[in-house]
Amino acid sequence: MTAIFAVDLNSPGSFVHWNIFTVSVSNLVLVAVMVVIFGTALLLPFPGAPRPGSLRAPAVPSEPEAEDRSDGGAHEGAAPLRAMSTTTTTTTVGGADGAPAGGAGEDERLWTARLRRFGLRWLPPGKLLPDSQPAYVASWVYVFGVATLAALGVAIVSGFALALGGPDWWHFDTVGHFFNSLHLWSVEMFMAFMVIHLWGKFWMAAWRGRRRATWITGVVAFVASVVECFTGYLSQQNFDSQWISTNGKDAVNATGLGSFFNLMNFGQMLMWHIVLVPLVLVAIVGAHVLLVRVRGVSHPLPEHRASGRAARQAAARADAAEWRGPTRRYDILKEGTIAGLVVLVLVVAMAWVLSSPNEPPVTVQSWAKVAPADFMATTATELAGTSETATYGPPYTRHTTSDDSQRIGISWQLLAGVRQPIDAARTFVLSPLSKLAPNDPVVKHALAAYDSASSATQKAWANAYLKAVTKVKFVGGAPVVPPTADGPVPAMVRGELTVAQSGGLDADLLAQQPFYGTNYTKPLLFIEDGNYFSSRAQAEHLTGSQWGVMNETGSYPGQPWLWLYTLWYQLPGFRSSPNVDLIAIYLTGAATILLLLVPFIPGVRDIPRFVPIHRLVWRSWNEATGGGTSPGPEGGTGVPPGTAPEQGAERELVGQRPQQKG
Repeated sequence: MTAIFAVDLNSPGSFVHWNIFTVSVSNLVLVAVMVVIFGTALLLPFPGAPRPGSLRAPAVPSEPEAEDRSDGGAHEGAAPLRAMSTTTTTTTVGGADGAPAGGAGEDERLWTARLRRFGLRWLPPGKLLPDSQPAYVASWVYVFGVATLAALGVAIVSGFALALGGPDWWHFDTVGHFFNSLHLWSVEMFMAFMVIHLWGKFWMAAWRGRRRATWITGVVAFVASVVECFTGYLSQQNFDSQWISTNGKDAVNATGLGSFFNLMNFGQMLMWHIVLVPLVLVAIVGAHVLLVRVRGVSHPLPEHRASGRAARQAAARADAAEWRGPTRRYDILKEGTIAGLVVLVLVVAMAWVLSSPNEPPVTVQSWAKVAPADFMATTATELAGTSETATYGPPYTRHTTSDDSQRIGISWQLLAGVRQPIDAARTFVLSPLSKLAPNDPVVKHALAAYDSASSATQKAWANAYLKAVTKVKFVGGAPVVPPTADGPVPAMVRGELTVAQSGGLDADLLAQQPFYGTNYTKPLLFIEDGNYFSSRAQAEHLTGSQWGVMNETGSYPGQPWLWLYTLWYQLPGFRSSPNVDLIAIYLTGAATILLLLVPFIPGVRDIPRFVPIHRLVWRSWNEATGGGTSPGPEGGTGVPPGTAPEQGAERELVGQRPQQKG
C-alpha cells in the first residue's frame, strides 16, 4: 500500500538559479504553499463574519443587575473582582480547631492572597477562557495562532514517541521511521504556520495598544523555534546532519561559542533539542499566549491615519482601551480541538505519503572504501600539518599565522582560546597506528623510524608523499604509489588505510572520548579534511554557495526560514571574505534585533499603514461598519457608528448576556 501511494522525495532535488539566488524546487513549493495559504486566509470569507447591517449594539444590563453578577463570567472581569474584594475583607480563615486564624486585614497581607488578587486583576477567568471575542476577529488569518500551537503539540507528542525508542531507533525500524516522519512534518507545519502567523501580525500592526511585549515574545518564540529546529537537524545522525554540523561549526566558532556549543557533539545537541530549548520555547510561547489573553487582540487599523499630534494620541489611547463594541460567540476549546485534529490528520497523511529523509552518514570506513586515494592524500596532509584541521586555530589548535580565525575588529575565536585541543597528526594517524603496531611488524617499524626523525624530516617525507600519491594506482585493491623520498610514510598510510577500511579507525576516534562516545568531533573533522565529503554535499546541493543551509537531502524541504542567514554567503564581496561567517552572524543578528524592535522604530512600524494589506484581514468588518470604526465612549474604540453603548455602562458587561436574578 505504501509503495503505491508514497512519493519518493529521496530522488535528487531540482534547483532554480536566478542571479545570485539558488533555491530548491521543494523549498519553493513549501514557500508557495505558505503564500497561497496566507492569501487564501486573506480572501476566503470567514464563517460568521459580520455583514453590512448585521451588527447590533451589545446588550447592557441595568446597574443593579450589573452589581449582582458574581459568577466570574464578565467580559473584562472587573465585577467579579469587586465581589471577590468584598468577600476577602469580610472572611476569616479557620484554624485547625475551627477558630478564626486572623482578621480580614491579616488575610489580605498573605502572599497567596496577594498573588491571587494580582492574577485575577490581570487575567480573570473571563479572559483566560473567553466565550466571546470582538466581532472584527473574523478572518482566517487569526486561525494560524492556534494552528501553530496545535502543530507544536503534535511535534512534542511525536518527539516523545521517538524518545521511547532511543536516538537511533528510526534509522533501522519501520515504525520508528514513521514516527520520525510524523515529527518532521509536524515541525515543518509548525514553522510554516508560525511564519504565516508572524506575517499576519506584522501587516495588522499587532503591537499597537501597549501590545509591544506580545510582539516581542512572538519574535523571541520564532527565534527559539529556529534554534530548536536547528539542534533537531543536528541530532539526526544522517548525512545532512553531518554536513550541517561541520559547516555550521565555522560560524559558531567565529563567535567564540564553539568552545562551549559544539555542533559536532551529537549528545550535546540532542540534550539541547529534547530538554533545554523545549523548556525555553514552551515558556516563551506560554508567556506569549498569556499576553494575548491579557491585552487582547489589536483593534482594526482605521482606513486613514490620524493627522495631528492630538489625534494620534487619541488613536493610541483608543488602541490600548478595552474593546466595547459588538462581540461574537467564541468557543476556544472547540477551536483548539478542531485545529489539533486537522493538523494531526495532515501530518499523518504527509508522513504516510512522503516519509522522511534518511541518507546514511559518511563514516571513515565508507570514505576509505569508496575514495581510498582521497583518504590516503588526506592522511598525508594530517602528517604534513597542512590539513584544514591542522591549520584551523581555536578551538582546536593554537593560533598560528596561517589559521582560519575570523575577526572584525576583534577575534572572539582567539579570545575563547583552545578548548577542544586536537593534534591532527597524532589524533588522526599516529595514535591509531600505535594501537595497530603490536600486531603489524611493518607498521611498527615504520612508526619507530618516523618517531626517531626530526620534525623537519617528518614534514619533508609527508610533503614528498603528497606529490606522489596523486599518481597512486590500485593493484588487486592494494595502493601502489610511485617511489620518492618519503621515508616510512607509505607504510604508515597503507596501515592507516587498512585499519580505516576495517572500521577500526571509526571506533578508535570515538574511543578517544570517554563514556558513551556521542562526540563525533574527531571523526567528522578528519572526514571534512578530505574532498569526498564536500563532493557528496555538492551533489546533494548542500554547500554554502548553493544556499545549502536551507536544503535537505533529496527533494525534501529543509529550513527555508533560514534564507536571511544564508543570503550573506551569496552576495559579491561577502562570499569571498575570510570573515564571511562572522559577517553572516552579525548581519543576521542585526536583522533579528530590528524585527524585535519594529514597534519602536518610526517609519518601520508604519509600513502596515502604508501597505494596507490589513484591509483584507478586516474586510468583512470594514464592510459591515461602513469603512471603519469610530471612537467609543470614554476613549474606547471600535464601536460601529450608531451602536455605541450608553455612557454609564459597565465595561466588563459589554457583549455579555445579563443573568436572571434569583
